[in-house]
Amino acid sequence: MRIFLVRHGKDDGNYRGGWSLVPLTEEGINQVKKLAEFLNTQKDYYNIEKIISSDLERARQTTNIINEKLNVNVEFTERLREMNNGKIAGMLNKDVEKIYPGLYYNTLRMDERYPGGESPIEFHDRIIKDFKDIVKENKNHNNIMIVTHSGVINIIYRYINNMEWSNKIKSIKVSNASIYSLILENNNRYFELENYCEYLK
Repeated sequence: MRIFLVRHGKDDGNYRGGWSLVPLTEEGINQVKKLAEFLNTQKDYYNIEKIISSDLERARQTTNIINEKLNVNVEFTERLREMNNGKIAGMLNKDVEKIYPGLYYNTLRMDERYPGGESPIEFHDRIIKDFKDIVKENKNHNNIMIVTHSGVINIIYRYINNMEWSNKIKSIKVSNASIYSLILENNNRYFELENYCEYLK
């Protein structure tokens, strides 16, 4: 089984992400169009049978643009959402600094929740459980695509590679509209591609 992990296109960095409903920027839309065209020209290799996507707007837009080219079955799910950052989701950065000064993902304790949201360890455990469930549910597919967020891909990457994870450890690089290609074969699991985005150049 091959799973293509794709990060959504660029959104507006002036707003806090997480469960934000902020859409893609024009640049982000163009990034995803290039990705979609690349996937369309490489159909024989990628041969994607299904897309499973976060239901947050920036991921949903990314999936819809890709599927204009691929025309496959799509499943939107809250299970692949970025970390729940509660009350600050979608707030302007400058407003967060006034109301919650110094509140960032990497300043939270592992068991400390965002106001109205979840803690880093809850986020980690949610993603691992839901990723395992998604793999089981789709075991009859050879190639699926998961459209999601950098935090989610970071957790899955470290889980697959048996690496330590915490919100204090520097994240792996996950560029907008990039591909991580994960191979799952019997007891073997490894990444064939990491942060691939040559089509954006």
